[in-house]
Amino acid sequence: MKDPKFIRNIAIIAHVDHGKTTLVDGLLKQSHTFRSNQAEMAQELIMDSGDQEHERGITITAKQTSIYHGDYKINIIDTPGHADFSGEVERTLNMADGVLLIVDAQEGPMPQTKFVLSKALELGLKPVVVINKIDKPSRRIDEVVDEVSDLFLELAVDDSQLHYPVYYAIGREGKAWRELPDNPAEHTDLEPIFEAIINDIPAPTVETDKPFQMLVTSLQYDSFLGKYAIGRITRGNIKKAQQVVLIKRDGALINAKIDKVFGYRGLNREEITEASAGDIVAITGVADAHIGETICDKENPEALPVIDIEPPTISMYLGPNTSPLKGREAKYNTSRQIGDRLKQELETNVSLRVREEGIGFVVSGRGELHLSVLIETLRREDFEFEVGRPQAVTMEEDGIIKEPVEELLIEVAPEFLGAVSQELGIRRATPIRQEQTSSGTTRSTYIIPTRAMIGLRNLLLTATKGTVIMNSLPHGYQPLGAKLQQTRNGALIATEAGATTAYALDAAAARGELFVGPGTTVYQGMIVGVYNRQGDLDINVCRGKQLTNMRTSSSDGAIQLTPYTDLSLEQSIDFIADDELLEVTPKSIRLRKRFLDPNQRKRAAKN
Repeated sequence: MKDPKFIRNIAIIAHVDHGKTTLVDGLLKQSHTFRSNQAEMAQELIMDSGDQEHERGITITAKQTSIYHGDYKINIIDTPGHADFSGEVERTLNMADGVLLIVDAQEGPMPQTKFVLSKALELGLKPVVVINKIDKPSRRIDEVVDEVSDLFLELAVDDSQLHYPVYYAIGREGKAWRELPDNPAEHTDLEPIFEAIINDIPAPTVETDKPFQMLVTSLQYDSFLGKYAIGRITRGNIKKAQQVVLIKRDGALINAKIDKVFGYRGLNREEITEASAGDIVAITGVADAHIGETICDKENPEALPVIDIEPPTISMYLGPNTSPLKGREAKYNTSRQIGDRLKQELETNVSLRVREEGIGFVVSGRGELHLSVLIETLRREDFEFEVGRPQAVTMEEDGIIKEPVEELLIEVAPEFLGAVSQELGIRRATPIRQEQTSSGTTRSTYIIPTRAMIGLRNLLLTATKGTVIMNSLPHGYQPLGAKLQQTRNGALIATEAGATTAYALDAAAARGELFVGPGTTVYQGMIVGVYNRQGDLDINVCRGKQLTNMRTSSSDGAIQLTPYTDLSLEQSIDFIADDELLEVTPKSIRLRKRFLDPNQRKRAAKN
């Protein structure tokens, strides 16, 4: 059991891609948490353990690890940098006493930097600033330090938070300095960061002689031991086989007995006999625990404040698949199976909300990426379902319906500024400020309705030849505006079920851009492409060539098809309109009309 004076609990916070996870990897390796052969085998981003985290190159869930430096135990919480997963940051900051704020030496403070820092300062956490990636050719270190200072002036809750140490680092090379180095190539290590954590971050302020109390901030599952409740012990001690009580959100008390207590060392959980206040532990035996609830001493049941999470901004319909191809490609496809899986997701995904609607569910989250990660997770677990177009979650205040708005920061080369401004003008974005960066790009800030953000990223990437840098952050609510104009052309819709033929697709290619290739199974009402005009067009993509003895000048010419566009999951979600659905299976992603029969579609359009 560690003396609280020798424990440090820190969260590492930053905007996406500013180098949080890379720095944690360096700390893990340099603290000799791994044996030398393990360190060589460890992949680049040790903390990003999920498949989607590796593929997307982002952190999705907050994770905790522990390292030892001398006599000190350092509990580190690695948090996501993407605004869509900011609920993960909000729930885990409760476990920390201080934060390492990582800022990119070129980009400077970005929207998510502002969000996570404001949350940390509200909780009274001690900040340590690390200017990372100081080896970038376009670094602007002095300007970034000034921008961080301005950000603290804007967000600080009291004067003491304006005094913070600044360190400099190249996280990828595992190097850090107290002062800006003249020659970063000189061999060094992360020792200054270790010293900053020990000297600048306070030890946990706790009472070890009072009854046990702990707030559950994370859950994990194990097929052998069941549910692990993870959190920081606020006061007292915890032992194996101790009798405790779980205080639910509604105040109900449930008796439980601690089965096992685990501490962290590196990426591994180690069973321990006892832990004291200030340490982060995982305990088993409390099967009914949920995030935000309190586990405490049976004789003194006192609840800790419930974790407050920002409300979701985007919702979408998710229900069982109703297409003619249902049940062919997945193991789980019923409404009950999907509902049970969503209930399980709610236990760990604190920003998610689910309510039943008809045979399906309305799932609400923080943004398109938040929901698309959930959809991808379900399809990889062998689920089959359909989803509708994302909608903004509105609220009513004083009789006025309000919609969420976001602060959008766009960095783009000057030659693309006109194209970006035109697209944002259509979507009713309000410009706030515009400035020229030292690298020659233009950085613009807008306030834009959340519903106008749907599909925006792909459009701007196309308009700027893939060079746009865009980031957004929730910015409160405003009265609901008028309906946004339709910017997409109509769809090409299959009129017959069957397999597509090269002959029919060759004729269809003249009408628009195709989403399917030859030999693809389609059904009536399925979207096979985008029409090059407004309005939808019904088209037969299964028609075969008539094998008669008639000959024309072009009849024996070889068919040369233009390669079709294979939309990703995110692009498909962006594409669908209000009267369309996306069919998702482990093997396929199909776009379809909500009403497959053309006569039903006409009746619905009239109504």
